[in-house]
Amino acid sequence: MKHPPQPTTNFKLSGSLRRGLDMYALAASAAGVGVLALAQPSEAKVAYTKAHEVIGQNGVYNLDLNHDGTVDFLIQEWDLGGWSSDNALLADPPLGNGVLANKHDIAAALQLGAAIGPQQVFVNSENNGAVMVSITHFTTGGTSYVHGYWANVRNRYLGLKFQIDGQTHYGWARLSVQRQQFHLTATLTGYAYETVPNTEIKAGQTDGPADDSSPRSSSLSLGALALGAEGVPARRQP
Repeated sequence: MKHPPQPTTNFKLSGSLRRGLDMYALAASAAGVGVLALAQPSEAKVAYTKAHEVIGQNGVYNLDLNHDGTVDFLIQEWDLGGWSSDNALLADPPLGNGVLANKHDIAAALQLGAAIGPQQVFVNSENNGAVMVSITHFTTGGTSYVHGYWANVRNRYLGLKFQIDGQTHYGWARLSVQRQQFHLTATLTGYAYETVPNTEIKAGQTDGPADDSSPRSSSLSLGALALGAEGVPARRQP
């Protein structure tokens, strides 16, 4: 009795078919890697906190830029009163932190977009912090003298340098300040910091650089990729 012929497993692919399958496998692998790369979450750059904190007469605000429970700066108003005294608004950094200021410890009132980073000069004041604005007066009805850049300003920025786990980060705090005779009232409306150490931030920046993650190359089918150059539409020349 004759048995029916058994199917053989030894066969050869034609050269063109093998090349097509090889390109298909390569395209599928590349597309898979690309999809995985696109699926990775983009790294956070700037951490922003919206706020509305009023710092009035003899008021103090504990600014914790990264919400880790450590006070990074004190923003305080001194209103000493009396016949001859100074009233002042101060930004006080603890050891290791700093405020962007000039050599006389006068804090800069930065405009939107100003650079805050390793190229700028920061002061670590040993005497109650960097002065934002101070008012010196000798009598209640006499002449007063104003020092600093923060009298009657709206939406200006403090440039800040502080430490996270021993590494330097840069940030900003946005404030508006109103002067009424000898008295100063500051309103903090937001603050932010750069999450990457030793990296510049712009005053008012609330997010990182634009991240274009649209999967343009993955719109082609694997079949088209497997065909090689013949399956990819030609780009228009400019």
